[in-house]
Amino acid sequence: MRNFLIDTDTGSDDAVALAMALNNSNINIEAITVVAGNIPVEQGLQNALYTVDLCNKKTPVYLGEDKPLKRPLKTSEFFHGQDGLGDIGLDLKGRKARDGNAIDIIIDKVYQFENNLEIIAIGPLTNLALAIKRDPKIISKIKNCFIMGGTAFGPGNITPFSEFNFWVDPEAAEIVLQSGMEITLIDWDATKKYAWFDSNTIKSINNLNTPLSKFSMDIQNNPKKYKKKKYGNEMIELADPLAMAIALDPSIIIKSKKYNVNIDLSNKERRGENILNEEGKKNTTVILKASRKKFLDIFKKSLK
Repeated sequence: MRNFLIDTDTGSDDAVALAMALNNSNINIEAITVVAGNIPVEQGLQNALYTVDLCNKKTPVYLGEDKPLKRPLKTSEFFHGQDGLGDIGLDLKGRKARDGNAIDIIIDKVYQFENNLEIIAIGPLTNLALAIKRDPKIISKIKNCFIMGGTAFGPGNITPFSEFNFWVDPEAAEIVLQSGMEITLIDWDATKKYAWFDSNTIKSINNLNTPLSKFSMDIQNNPKKYKKKKYGNEMIELADPLAMAIALDPSIIIKSKKYNVNIDLSNKERRGENILNEEGKKNTTVILKASRKKFLDIFKKSLK
């Protein structure tokens, strides 16, 4: 049995990724920690707790940081909806986090499951960066770290150079990527290539006709509206489910390469950009090619 800790800023694709892991019998999710990103952290907490309840689980959820390390928080309700889950009328209030701070929980769980804890980080990396700063010894004790963030080769989803998670808190991304831990980076470029959902793909998910398949597509309501208005079609990309699917089954990866990755920390247009280096400690595995078929197979299986 594998042990996961999931760090999330629970927007409409994060919630699907959570459901995929929560519904997987081969995974123990030791904790879900919430960070500010797509939406303010309190709303992200409610969304994570709602998803846990929907999956009929008792997985503990902890509140984390409410802002980036050095910058004002920039959210993306314009894309995910004001409630982060598509504004479809879900009851996203009144649930309570477990006692404890996300930073402490990350550190405690790393020690509790030394060399046997896998971290899946699908939001800005603020919580994880602060855990590393507080106790650098955890770096060598984390088994794997799967990160959804950045864009290695193609354009970003928030600027031409940057993906949202790294753009929100580039200082945190730099700390984590330069920490020395072994990282698998699932970036926006891979998402665009392998995790797109057109009308036919969405229909095939809806045809599964399960509560989780319905939830996973219903909460894409606002993203589909945004894409329709901006691009004239409702095709969406689900980055966090791709990251989760790769964490669940790394055989989705067909080709990858290790790099030493830095992050642009400027306040200019390249803020949050990935800088891939062939020199130095190459500890970040960047996905170059993946199996879309395997991804969709795992996606559908996870929501049955």
